[in-house]
Amino acid sequence: MPAGGGTPRVDSAISARGEDMTSKWLTFDCYGTLVDWRQGMTAALQSVAGADAGRLLTEYHLHEHVVQEQNPAWTYRAVLAEALRRAAEVCEVSLTEDECDVLGRTLPSWPVFPDTNRALRELEARGYKFGVLSNVDRELLEQTLTQFDVRIDVTVTSSDIGSYKPALGHFETFQTLSGAENHEWIHVACSWFHDVEAADRFGVRSVYINRERTPHSEGDLAAAVLPDLVTLPEVAEALFGN
Repeated sequence: MPAGGGTPRVDSAISARGEDMTSKWLTFDCYGTLVDWRQGMTAALQSVAGADAGRLLTEYHLHEHVVQEQNPAWTYRAVLAEALRRAAEVCEVSLTEDECDVLGRTLPSWPVFPDTNRALRELEARGYKFGVLSNVDRELLEQTLTQFDVRIDVTVTSSDIGSYKPALGHFETFQTLSGAENHEWIHVACSWFHDVEAADRFGVRSVYINRERTPHSEGDLAAAVLPDLVTLPEVAEALFGN
């Protein structure tokens, strides 16, 4: 819950339209950047597949983006279930239909990283506003955001726009809702494929949060590469020239 136990401050994407917006915006991918998807997914898969959870998780990630590309209008919960069903078939792990829904069912309770709220509070104190651009369903994201201590001013989800990153719909919709110019906005994310490359195509600077030390393309697509969010406040200030 937010600090002090108050009502979570989460604005829908549509309600953000027309508000007085700041000239310093940070948008975030959510799962993997702010939320520990690996811990959440592993625990969920262990609950239905025991010792096979690790194999299933590795195989799952070979299928998720394929299911999204094949079915861009599907809900993310349906994508999660279908990608897990395909992974289980490859791994020869027997899962019921209900068990294939375990990722969607547990996603709202996946834990935030220990550095998430600390960094967000400091950034908020420095005058930033926040957006979340996420490949999930709105109802799932809104439950997740109750774990954050700060206001998320604009949220754009796949269920809002009918497409998944790395398609540019999230970026286009955020810009329409926020009114942010490209130079007033930095995107922060853990996926090179879904976010850093997409932000570069859209002409927005990005910070790559490489929590898993994943090999990534060389070059200057990302304005900065960080291992976590600990130094993000200082890096963002430097990138904005403050």
